[in-house]
Amino acid sequence: MIDFFALAGAAFLAGVLNAIAGGGTFLTLPALVYAGISPVAANATSTIVVCPGYVGATLGFLPELRTVDHGDIVRTVAASVAGALIGSCLLVITPDNAFNVIVPFLLLAATVVFALESSLRDWLTSQSLSFTPYGAAGTFAVSVYGGYFNGGLGIVLLALFALWGMTEINVMNSLKNVLSIAISIISLLTFAAAGLVAWPEGLLMMVAAIAGGYCGAPLSRALPTQVIRAIVIVTGTTMSLIFFARLL
Repeated sequence: MIDFFALAGAAFLAGVLNAIAGGGTFLTLPALVYAGISPVAANATSTIVVCPGYVGATLGFLPELRTVDHGDIVRTVAASVAGALIGSCLLVITPDNAFNVIVPFLLLAATVVFALESSLRDWLTSQSLSFTPYGAAGTFAVSVYGGYFNGGLGIVLLALFALWGMTEINVMNSLKNVLSIAISIISLLTFAAAGLVAWPEGLLMMVAAIAGGYCGAPLSRALPTQVIRAIVIVTGTTMSLIFFARLL
């Protein structure tokens, strides 16, 4: 019963967090590991769990999504599908002990990129470097990461969008959720075919994530941008430290 409430609660909050800015896997992955799921299977299951939450969040952000050019959406989704397929296949062949070591570094890297994205963008500008808006290369690279490890995917996507020059957080969230759906669906098919998904726990958490994702969209509109950023940074830092501690 404790596991039931822990998994459902983590999934609901993950849906909310993903709708606001990303980082929901920071909650679902530890909850699944706590429930006794192996790290690689927990990561695969967590990817499945947050997928419906992205759908709920996308519905909540439809007005903002309509402001993005249809052709730009199609191009970025296509790049996301290709990257996610490679990343998810890489996870399938990764041993649990190796994944245990990699996870905290991935969590921390995602959090740092999000926290420093403004400074990073300014530095790239000062070096006469720029990222092509809605470019395939950047989207593909981030999607390989997302297919391998969903944790912090939303954070990394938002950082990429900022490097493209996007500034409106809710428009960025709308596109982030669409790409997250594409990446998660490809990952779902790959992980299910490889037998990595813990379905009983995953199905329970899917329902809670949908509710959380839908509730998160109006909350994102109501909260100041700096509050949203602080929530994601604190969550990412905390979960990174927890996973580093597990290595000791």
